[in-house]
Amino acid sequence: MLTGRRVTVVVPTYREAENLPILLDRIARVRQDTGLELDVLIMDDDSKDGSAELVQRRGEAWVALITRTSDRGLSPAVLDGMRRAGGDVLVCMDADLSHPPEALPDLLRALDEGADFVIGSRYVEGGSTSDDWGLLRWINSRVATLLARPFTSARDPMAGFFALRRTTFERGRELNPIGYKIGLELIVKCGCERVVEKPIHFEDRVHGESKLTLRQQLLYLQHLRRLFIFKFGVWSHLLQFLVVGALGTVVNLAVVTALLWAGLTARPAILAGIAVSVGFNFVLNRRFSFSYARQGSWLRQLLGFVAASSIGAAINYGVAVAVLAARADLPPQVAALFGIAAGTAFNFVANRYLVFRTKHVRPAAAR
Repeated sequence: MLTGRRVTVVVPTYREAENLPILLDRIARVRQDTGLELDVLIMDDDSKDGSAELVQRRGEAWVALITRTSDRGLSPAVLDGMRRAGGDVLVCMDADLSHPPEALPDLLRALDEGADFVIGSRYVEGGSTSDDWGLLRWINSRVATLLARPFTSARDPMAGFFALRRTTFERGRELNPIGYKIGLELIVKCGCERVVEKPIHFEDRVHGESKLTLRQQLLYLQHLRRLFIFKFGVWSHLLQFLVVGALGTVVNLAVVTALLWAGLTARPAILAGIAVSVGFNFVLNRRFSFSYARQGSWLRQLLGFVAASSIGAAINYGVAVAVLAARADLPPQVAALFGIAAGTAFNFVANRYLVFRTKHVRPAAAR
């Protein structure tokens, strides 16, 4: 199994001094039992909890700790560690004892059998989680996995216990993860086609506090958006544009309905709905759909957006009026919907390539 190849286990830590001795003892037994040429690189985010002193006291040549004082966070720590690692094979695992070091041989064997990326998985046959893991955590994990389905069919892509070859890691382009889901970032951006999952028992932490917070879950959604832009390029911009357009449609129809209730006739109500939704759509498109161009002048972009959208608005209005003329029995909201649909295609092309243009779009730079 991986004869003659060095394996580096990268362990990102922050205030895990209570767990580190147990983890290192278990890894030491794996080294002894398997004869693997295995070293551990602990990437500590300046915990100041005695972790560095603990590693120094142990004095094991195969264990090193690097104290990180800038760009702290789990994902940057893992990437930093993998770049510094000396192994031909790279493994990531948590320090909180949730990942069993005893499963390392299974992960490494799967790489030997041709896998690009191997996950220590809770959700494949034979995998399990601690009894006190909790229903809410289970639901949260399952929803996060479902949201990742456009990128991988793996059943546990959120796992932080995984292995890959250095050559696979070095294929990675534009690595810039946010939050905790570094494994999904590597699967997508390192072009991992054969992802294999090996069952593990996921144990809840014994010492310390979980680092998973609401903020981290929101960062995960932002991370997914980055990955969509990276993988799907212009199609991701179109999808976001359509989502913004759908929200703008709700605003448009709400304005039209409110003005009709107020006694305004159909045509000026439709015009007002268009005007309000144009402003609404500009704000959201600049923030999300075409965020790569946010550094440009907002005033210039607003004027360009309004100018470009005016043609779409004319199409919108013309179609809506034509529908009303042809079918006077239709509610004005239905006519407005036809107009909105007719103007959408033109608006996207004009805004993507004229208003929010850029000389070179770097998808991964979107935030």
